[in-house]
Amino acid sequence: MKLKDLMYVSMFVAIMGVLGVLPPILFAFTPVPITLQTLGIMLSGSVLGARLGPKYAALSQILFLLLVMTGLPLLSGGRGGIGVFFSPSGGYLIGWVAGAYVIGLLSYHMKNVSLVKILLINIIGGIGVVYLFGIPIQALMMNIGIDKTMILSLVYLPGDSIKVVVASLIAIKLRNYIPLAKRVQV
Repeated sequence: MKLKDLMYVSMFVAIMGVLGVLPPILFAFTPVPITLQTLGIMLSGSVLGARLGPKYAALSQILFLLLVMTGLPLLSGGRGGIGVFFSPSGGYLIGWVAGAYVIGLLSYHMKNVSLVKILLINIIGGIGVVYLFGIPIQALMMNIGIDKTMILSLVYLPGDSIKVVVASLIAIKLRNYIPLAKRVQV
């Protein structure tokens, strides 16, 4: 990995940390908070992954989660430590890595960039993939059925939809200005 690539990966780790400073929105009926950090995974996938490749988008999330695992309070609400991975939020955290990878993969192979395509990619990776990991773990940790957890998760959709739009608009702008040459696959 080149130093410049490592700097861009580190920048997205820092973005995740900054988004964690903002307080979470908590509900009495679910222990999983609404945070702005899913915006960070969408940005890392649709900007970093689009330019350097999906493994770099996923790497930024892995590094961020390793910092969280060491106990740094980088998650929204000042949470950190290995215990957060064994909570109802744990699946969503792991889903961040997969979501960033999927967004990065789809963005990297996108031929003609358009807002609609980036919106769809962020919906698939930033909502679909993250929920695919998050909902079963949340159901397991809360000791309720997946169907009930899916209903509980509906509360996250309005906020996640707004984050998809914001991330897509930012990605369209940043893709044109980040001084990275898109790598050619051989």
